[in-house]
Amino acid sequence: MTNHDEEILRMAAIAAVFSMLAQSGDDPSQIARKPGLAWSQDHRRMNMGLSSLMQKRASRSPWK
Repeated sequence: MTNHDEEILRMAAIAAVFSMLAQSGDDPSQIARKPGLAWSQDHRRMNMGLSSLMQKRASRSPWK
């Protein structure tokens, strides 16, 4: 097998893995990018010295 053939097989294997991940639903590597539950968002905000999530949500005006 030549070097070129090995590269083609490697690319095909990588494409197959990406295809399987796309079919399985949520990508597990993206879990940390999601904001999470309201409880965890609130505690994260409070630990950073920001206002609570309830105050943040209430401060936005629904009518313009």
